[in-house]
Amino acid sequence: MVGALVASLVDRVFDVVLAVDTATVDLVLAVRHPVLTKLMTSVTGLGSATAAVVVVSLFHLAGWRRETVVAGVALLASGVVVVSLMTAVQRPFPPGPVCVTGGSGLAPHSFPSGHAAVAAVHAVVARRSSNLPFWPVGGLAVAVAVSRVYLGTHYLSDTAFGVAVGVASVLFARRLVRRLSLETHATAVVDRLPGD
Repeated sequence: MVGALVASLVDRVFDVVLAVDTATVDLVLAVRHPVLTKLMTSVTGLGSATAAVVVVSLFHLAGWRRETVVAGVALLASGVVVVSLMTAVQRPFPPGPVCVTGGSGLAPHSFPSGHAAVAAVHAVVARRSSNLPFWPVGGLAVAVAVSRVYLGTHYLSDTAFGVAVGVASVLFARRLVRRLSLETHATAVVDRLPGD
């Protein structure tokens, strides 16, 4: 009895999520404009794996050890989660994508958004940083997440889940860094890297 009730509730939640995803795709397809598409195509790259490596490298070069270690651990964790879920779920892309990043060798599926996860990692790291301005970083993270939906590479729920993965990854990274004193050990490693 309880199992059937839970299954029914889960089905209803999925129905609502899919309805919202479909309505969002319909809205995006109706409002796409060439100028906005060009802007969104430029913004979306800020959530790429390449951009993540560049940002963490800049943290290192700036001497921001805590940001370097926490972001590095969080990005590794979120990358593992995103690729694992893409491989397991294999949700197809929404109809009418502007750009799809297939052929990259990674799991080319819609769920969850890795770009949104990366952007969320940077925003949450900035939230507790005395070096990074939260509002501009957070604004860029929102822009990256919106761009993924606008460009048709992810459904709204894929992007929201990607943001959740990014937030959870930073919380995990902070706890791991504290628990294992990784910041102290990683600082010794980071100090030996070129650029200081």
